[in-house]
Amino acid sequence: MKDNTLLIEQFQNRDEAALSKLYDSYSGAIYGVIIRMCRNEEAAQEILQETFMKAWNKSHLYDASKGKFYTWLYRIARNTTLNFLRKQDKLIQTEDLSVYKDEGITENQELHTELKGVLAKLEPHHQKAIQLVYFNGLTHKEAHEEMGVPLGTFKSYVRQAVEKLRGHYAKESLILICILELLT
Repeated sequence: MKDNTLLIEQFQNRDEAALSKLYDSYSGAIYGVIIRMCRNEEAAQEILQETFMKAWNKSHLYDASKGKFYTWLYRIARNTTLNFLRKQDKLIQTEDLSVYKDEGITENQELHTELKGVLAKLEPHHQKAIQLVYFNGLTHKEAHEEMGVPLGTFKSYVRQAVEKLRGHYAKESLILICILELLT
């Protein structure tokens, strides 16, 4: 996703045309994140709309110096999806998701392959911690219970794993890589 600085500025100034263009640019990738997390097409469409409405209503909170627009939008989508999932009584997948194909970012395939190799070099408990938090969308509290370790220990696992990954990638690249993993 290219640099959309002017478009984002217009969006923050409540320009509906800018909102439409940003939606066209980012909705596919954001939808891919949401559908992987909630595994329900109807709910994913609703969450996508809610994500963009929240972004529109809170556009003044976006600060380019703190991160890329996609990352900000991704966090809104992830949190909205997690809130949706927490409200659900049934968290078991009942649909065959093999029919869904993500049409997200494909140009970074080599980087994605390299990430899988780096993740495979982590210790098993670090791999599991990263998978639960970044790829399965669990909170630290949910993930530490899943692993059966104390919360502080789990947070240490995540921190240690991220530090090891940072040894291979710049901070900004790590965020992009985690997002790419979610999309594939």
